[in-house]
Amino acid sequence: MYTQKVLKHFQNPQNMGKIKNPDGVGKVGNIVCGDVMHLYIKVGKNKQGQEIIADIKFQTFGCVAAIATSSTITQLAKGKTLTQALNLNKNQIVKNLGDLPPVKIHCSLLATDALTEAIYDYFRRYKKPVSPELEEKHQRLEKERQLIKEKYKDWVQAEETALEK
Repeated sequence: MYTQKVLKHFQNPQNMGKIKNPDGVGKVGNIVCGDVMHLYIKVGKNKQGQEIIADIKFQTFGCVAAIATSSTITQLAKGKTLTQALNLNKNQIVKNLGDLPPVKIHCSLLATDALTEAIYDYFRRYKKPVSPELEEKHQRLEKERQLIKEKYKDWVQAEETALEK
């Protein structure tokens, strides 16, 4: 059973869409459930001169929990420094939503992974230093992405095409 907050995010997702000319893009998916998330960020600076997530949007092809967690991660990350955003975790998403069924917790992991990948992409695009922790997480996600791509070429292509429409 979904909480009222999960249903609210599903029925009225926040920050849904695509950012034109994003500074970073995170693309993740789960072959088991079929969920695919694309997360786009624009980076700006706060009054202290720290880089922050000035804008963030998502496109998700997935279930109620996938859309709700995508919406929630955008709300939690917007306005945060990149370091603060990288520290967001599944527990914060689940707590913010008032809980998720255990079988849907993986959606909160996809949301944090998409954000991590978007920030990683930003660092790489703008030739900024990447911490060893972020590089390690990216390598793990990249390895998973390559396995999915190799094993499920048709599925990956279909999912990518669905999100581009």
